[in-house]
Amino acid sequence: MICTDITRRKESDGPVLAAKAAFKVRRNTRVTVTQVPRMGPMEGVAQRYARALYDYASEQGDIPSVLTQVQGLHEAILQSHELRTFLADSRLDKQRSLKIIEALMKQLGFGDSLRRLVGVVARNHRLSILPDILYAFIQMDAQVRGEVVAEVCSVQPLNDAQRDQLKSRLAEAGYRHVSITERTDPSLIGGLVVRVGSVLFDTSIAGRLARLENAMKGAA
Repeated sequence: MICTDITRRKESDGPVLAAKAAFKVRRNTRVTVTQVPRMGPMEGVAQRYARALYDYASEQGDIPSVLTQVQGLHEAILQSHELRTFLADSRLDKQRSLKIIEALMKQLGFGDSLRRLVGVVARNHRLSILPDILYAFIQMDAQVRGEVVAEVCSVQPLNDAQRDQLKSRLAEAGYRHVSITERTDPSLIGGLVVRVGSVLFDTSIAGRLARLENAMKGAA
């Protein structure tokens, strides 16, 4: 059980402002898929933190609210390069990083359960795996509903017609009951990158150019 209290502080650090600007909660879109495990760095540790949060939120009867908040924080991190850099910076001392993350959680208006979890992660000097923890939580909730998570990256936010087309394509590929999370990345130039578990579908222009360049190097 997560039992560390969070002290609220006011802070104007760049990562806080960047995350506040990036923060936008979107409702997940449902499609379908067979379960494929997602492997990543520190996966076991991230899973344990995520399980602690999931069990705590379940005890409180607060899974839907916490899931929405987790999705929002996960998206804020994906959308903010400055925040990702802050989380990955191992040079920042524990007290400084804790102060910044507490200010972030306060300004974004997150509830007690998520604030407690992030506070424990910061105190244990594990902020670098916070995105993995949040993703693992989203996966756990999806698995309870018989779903898995598909990460969709595009140059601009998808519109309803594009989401419907994506759902149809995933269904044609045999993927059902998938919770979709979205983020944007202008460096893709065009197209989409879709990850379902360990399976990656890359139709982006940047991906095509990279494959063409590698093919040309192989032919040289």
